Formats: sequence, C-alpha cells, structure tokens
Amino acid sequence: MNNANNTHHTKGTNGTNAAQAGVPTAAVAAGPPAGSTEADVIVIGGGTGGYSTALRAAALGLTVVLAERDKVGGTCLHRGCIPSKAMLHAAELVDGIAEARERWGVKAQVDSVDWQALVATRDDIVSRNHKGVEGHLSQARVQVVRGSARLTGPRGVFVAGHGNFTARRGIVLATGSRPRMLPGLEADGRRVVTSDDALFAPGLPRSVLVLGGGAIGVEYASFHRSMGAEVTLVEAADRLVPLEDGDVSRHLTRGLKKRGIDVQTGARFLAADVREDGVRASVRTARGEVRTVEAERLLVAVGRAPVTDGLGLGAAGLAADERGFVAPADWSRLETAVPGIHVVGDLLPPPSPGLAHASFAEGLLVAETLAGVASPPVDYRAVPRVTYSSPGTASVGLTEAEARNGGHDVVVNTMPLTAVAKGMVHGQGGVVKVVAERGGQVLGVHLVGPNVSEMIAESQLIVGWDAEPSDVAHHIHPHPTLSEAVGETFLTLAGRSLHQQ
Repeated sequence: MNNANNTHHTKGTNGTNAAQAGVPTAAVAAGPPAGSTEADVIVIGGGTGGYSTALRAAALGLTVVLAERDKVGGTCLHRGCIPSKAMLHAAELVDGIAEARERWGVKAQVDSVDWQALVATRDDIVSRNHKGVEGHLSQARVQVVRGSARLTGPRGVFVAGHGNFTARRGIVLATGSRPRMLPGLEADGRRVVTSDDALFAPGLPRSVLVLGGGAIGVEYASFHRSMGAEVTLVEAADRLVPLEDGDVSRHLTRGLKKRGIDVQTGARFLAADVREDGVRASVRTARGEVRTVEAERLLVAVGRAPVTDGLGLGAAGLAADERGFVAPADWSRLETAVPGIHVVGDLLPPPSPGLAHASFAEGLLVAETLAGVASPPVDYRAVPRVTYSSPGTASVGLTEAEARNGGHDVVVNTMPLTAVAKGMVHGQGGVVKVVAERGGQVLGVHLVGPNVSEMIAESQLIVGWDAEPSDVAHHIHPHPTLSEAVGETFLTLAGRSLHQQ
C-alpha cells in the first residue's frame, strides 16, 4: 500500500480559511451558488462505498447528501454480488441433488429448473436488501437525491433535477465501474451479455462461451455448468484467476475440468459471428491453433472499468489516469490532490482490489476522516478475496510468488482438505496453503474447496494481526470441521504436527 504521502490536510470549514484548506481562494470567496443546498458531506454514488460513507458520516453527526442516478446499493446489490450469489446457491442445490443420488444413495433427481421461480426468489432477496439499505439511509437522515451528479468545483456538485449543492467539509466520489467489452463485440443482452446483464438474460442457455477467467468469469462458468449447460471458459493469461496463488489456480482448474468445463488458458478471442440462434466464435488456443466455438450465449467477463464520464472532474481540478482511475494523493485518507475530495470503491487504482467489502472499509475511513475522527488506513494486504464457484477459492495476503519476489525467506505448508474427516464427507477435494516468513509472521493463506468463503475470516485476522504460526497453533479448531485442516497446517509450521509428516 502506498502511504508515502501522509499529509493531513485541513478542511476549509468551521472557520478555517481558504489558504489553510488548500482550496483556490477565488473558489471559496465566491461562496456557494445562489440557491445552493449546503451539507457537510456530499457523496456521489450510492453503491457499497457510497452508502457506507453516508451512513457512517451521518452516525458521526454530519449532514449528508447522497446523489445516485439509479438505485442505492449499486452494482453489488442489483447486478453483481447479491443476485449472483443467490443464483450460485441455487446451483449448489442442483449439484447437491446430483451428489445425493450418485454418492449417498438418495434417490432424487432434478426434473427441471423453473427459471421464473428461481428469478423471483433472487429478485425478492435483492428487493429486501434494497429496502433495507434505503431504510438505513432514511433512519440516518441521509438526504438521497435521485439524478446524475457532476462536480462544479472543489466544493460544488450539480445534480440533475435538483440543482446545486455545496459541501462544507468534503465530497466523496463513489461512482463505481462498468463491465469492459472487447473490440468487435457489442452486448445485446441476449446472445452477447456482460457480467452486469448475464443474470437477466432470458432463460437458461444450453451452451455458453465465457471470455475471462477471473473470479467473475469462473463463477458464471460454474453456475451455468451446474444448470446443465456445456461451458467453454477462455482466459488469455496462462492460468485461471491469475491474481491468485499458482497452486490455487491449479486446483481450481482441475476441479472445473472434472466437472466437464472446457478450460482454455493462454487462449485469445479472435472474432464472433452473432446469429439469431447463437454465437460462433473463433479462439486461438495456447498451441496456436484457431478453434471454432459455437454457443447459445457469449458471456464477456474481462474486467471492469471505472465510471467517470460526466463526472466533471476537470471542474474540480482533477483528472483520471490513463486507466480511468482517480488516484488519491494520500492513501491514508483516500484524499485526492484537491483537498476535501475523497475517492472510494472502484474508482480507486490498485492496491484497492475493487471488491465490495473493501469499499465498505474505505467508506468508513473517509467518513471518519471528514468527521475529524482518527481512523487507521485500509490494510489492503489483509483484504480477503473469494471466488464463489464450485470448487471455490478464498485467500488473503501474499501469494507464494509475491512473497518470494518481495525478498521474503519463505516457508510453505499445504494440506489437502480430504486429510480431515469433514473433507472426506464433502468429497470435493481442495487444499489449504499457508505462506509464512521463516521463523516469522504469516504472509498469506490460500484455500480451495467447499465452503472456503466461510473459512477465510480467521485467516484475515491472522494476516492482519501479523500472527506467527505458533500463535495460531495454540488455538483449538472444532472437530470435525473443514477448518481443522487450517489449524493442522499452522500446527505443522509451528513444529507441532499431529497428522502431517
């Protein structure tokens, strides 16, 4: 994390003069536009980063205006995290019925999937969460204004349909991201879909070509395979989930292939012919061969791009970088080069990972900063990463390669989940891998297998608190659980192994 610039800027509020605040004198002297509504904090964007900032700032006694042109909750609640995990839960149920029949002798089968009923349940979950967020904002007395917002200066915001607003303490940019597209492809919501609209395309396709082997692409590939589709998964890098540990990628790929997913890594999408009944695409494989893939649906999951169009960055003296990010000048406060303007969520470049749970933490930090409350910077090193596929992945901290490349004297221990009784019960394989400094702290923890998303929180604390294996080895893991494999891995690193040689 880049915390090189830790300058504590003084806001131009509560009697502080313009020179102290670092705001151009002319802009302050002019005062707010006639008819402008004033608030302590103005947040542009009501996704996870935006609404968490608003709620925390309001709880600290600040007046808050939250501008959102769509629905509060953003991509995560309406098009990403929540609806996709609802669908993936349905996929788990389908897979569980197959396992019950084939492995446990339970005479059950899936006759069909009622798509409309599945969608209705998903939408009900989203709706209840949406109402919950709106209720929290209302109870906190956050003023939510619906409309597109743009900056008019270092303290000014214009919201379409509502007029001008002036921030006494600061402005928070939380406008999120949109799916990236590949040249030559245009999403139509039916045959060619992005990760934002894949869940809302009509019905379940019998075949899918997924472009992109990151977390989103892998999750969609896993979902469609569970629902009976023939799936081809294409990733340009030489392995799936390329930001994860190499062993994680290897075990994940093996698990997906075992389920019948055609995984093509080191492959390049060349072109696609979109027809009424499907898509015919050409792909160059890792061996250099040009292969034709036919599918009812082409799903593009090649990453996301920050949304800054129409935001008016120039009016406030800001500019996005060449990738579209708005970088903070001070990472400890997530404050830009213009004092009082902060950034959270997908607008931030790395090391911010563009994950919803990271944006919650970023929102808390910025709100507390604006309220004058001491707040520790976000520890991006300890932000967990999860892929909700089958098998799933979960990790926190450095990969083995990152640790070695960073000059650490590394010691590594791995343990298969099937080495513990509960892992045998699940029967899906998987592995625990711990990367540590020799004789020192834990640098990273990496999991592959069932239920790993529910197991990673312990490891977040281990990495975040700079624990050593001997610290963890003293704690007792319940038996029988999958978490025993995590505990045993640390016991071995601490020289107290029971079951590992």
